[in-house]
Amino acid sequence: MTLGLKLEQGRIAEGVWEGLLTGASSVPVIEAMHAGRTVEGVEVRPGTGGAGRIIVRVPIPAWALNEGVQTFLVQCDGATLATFTLVAGQPLEDDIRAEISLLRAELDLLKRAFQRHVREG
Repeated sequence: MTLGLKLEQGRIAEGVWEGLLTGASSVPVIEAMHAGRTVEGVEVRPGTGGAGRIIVRVPIPAWALNEGVQTFLVQCDGATLATFTLVAGQPLEDDIRAEISLLRAELDLLKRAFQRHVREG
């Protein structure tokens, strides 16, 4: 059933993640998982705008809201169609955004040193 299905990233509003599933000939069984636990209350219903467009809504349960990075998997027949991530609590020292910022600063430093070397050489 998952062959040809595409779940477009949606949005999170009022504690619910929503996405648009396309490529389905009928309404499939969709489940969401977090940390090996099934998320209850997933809604799957036909969408507007033509056949094969299905709205998927995943409520974010209170038990899943914890400090750190929380990743949810949206699946059909065991195949992952989409993921969404929540970051909460104190900023993580190993957060990828901090790493990217550090890499950018180091790249700027190397760029200036290289430009100085070219001008002097």
